[in-house]
Amino acid sequence: VAVDAALLAGVLMRTGERPHASDVVNYVPFTLLPSAVPRALFEQACTVQQDFNLLVDAVSQNKEFLEQTLASTIKVDDFTAQLFRIYMQVLEEGLAQTVFLGINRSDYMFDCGLDGTAALRQIEINTIAASFGGLTSRTADVHRLVLKVLGKTEEASHLLPNNPAKGLALGIAKAWELYGSQRAVVMFLVEEVQRNIFDQRCVENELWNRNIRVLRKRFRDVFEQGSLDASRRLYVDGQEVAVVYYREGYVPQVYDQQNWAARLLLERSRAVKCPDIATQLAGTKKVQQELSRPGTLEKLLPGHPEAVARIRATFAGLYSLDEGEEGDRIAATAIADPDRFVLKPQREGGGNNLYGEELREVLEKIKDSPERTSYILMDKIKPQPALNYLLRAHSPLQVSECISELGIFGVYVRQGQELVLNQAAGHLLRTKAIEHADGGVAAGVAVLDTPYLV
Repeated sequence: VAVDAALLAGVLMRTGERPHASDVVNYVPFTLLPSAVPRALFEQACTVQQDFNLLVDAVSQNKEFLEQTLASTIKVDDFTAQLFRIYMQVLEEGLAQTVFLGINRSDYMFDCGLDGTAALRQIEINTIAASFGGLTSRTADVHRLVLKVLGKTEEASHLLPNNPAKGLALGIAKAWELYGSQRAVVMFLVEEVQRNIFDQRCVENELWNRNIRVLRKRFRDVFEQGSLDASRRLYVDGQEVAVVYYREGYVPQVYDQQNWAARLLLERSRAVKCPDIATQLAGTKKVQQELSRPGTLEKLLPGHPEAVARIRATFAGLYSLDEGEEGDRIAATAIADPDRFVLKPQREGGGNNLYGEELREVLEKIKDSPERTSYILMDKIKPQPALNYLLRAHSPLQVSECISELGIFGVYVRQGQELVLNQAAGHLLRTKAIEHADGGVAAGVAVLDTPYLV
């Protein structure tokens, strides 16, 4: 019943065997039952999202902060260095872009203290290509039906309405409108292999419903068909582009010389980029670690003491591995007790973090080299596991001990210095079996879920 409901609701993905074809699809893995989430922590995560939107926007506008924070990282991490070079080049030329759109997703886990109380702890904030806003809009209906079939009608009525696709489209539509040309289109910048196309289509169709035209293009299309006019308006395939919405561009593997050239062209243009390169840099792990230092939030958000307090309350322990005494000490602590920590490189997209013995081996190898500055160290969060069934095509049905990660989508639009939109735009719950340390839904580890507030 659950699988049929997921197929009916359009919780779909293309298959690994035929990633380019929509005539063979399957359901996206999901939990049979919704998972319990503490109501107070869920509400805390929703409330703090507007503060995180403000913070990401402030970081993206602070050249001095980005330069200082990423100085050590760009010496050893080529990908971040190349993004940073484009960022500086665009600033030197002078920004043509006047409207800024941020779509981010802040991810949390529920850390179980020794006394059994749970606390909200931020894992990371994704500022580029934050996915599953579309498919999660449809998952609650599946869980609602499952609960009804199980005779839990009362419980079914408690599942929250949730439509991030609509919230994300609202942000894109606002940016399109402020760009100020009815003829201009929204361009989804998409991957070469698009298994997760239906998630994107949910957002895309919301835009078509508002009579906003959408193009889907890859970096190579931009390279071959893209150009700027004298006032740096962006044209791709002869059409003026108002908004570039990135669903690609967050991992080094996608960039060759031609794709870097396309990225530079996009960044130099007047089009609203979601994200612009400064906002992508604001989402790096090094920035996340720097934000946790005492006094940093106050500098970035002067006059917002309540927002600073709310943000800080979600931070887990984060530590710098920069060269010097502090970094030496932290590296030694982690090598001695690797199970206390997670080692994180400057990467998005899941499946990159290191734990336990692997963490120790890597740190042992790089502890005396500048390479260690391309990582940060974070306290390992220890959630309370719960039992659930993870439904995956061609997998046996078995009960698993699971942990969940809650993501809150945020959308903001700034015109010049004025923030014209700032809101939370829905949530995403992903659940995985405890034997998997790292990885998201697209990486094939976590599955879609719905929070049941307790």
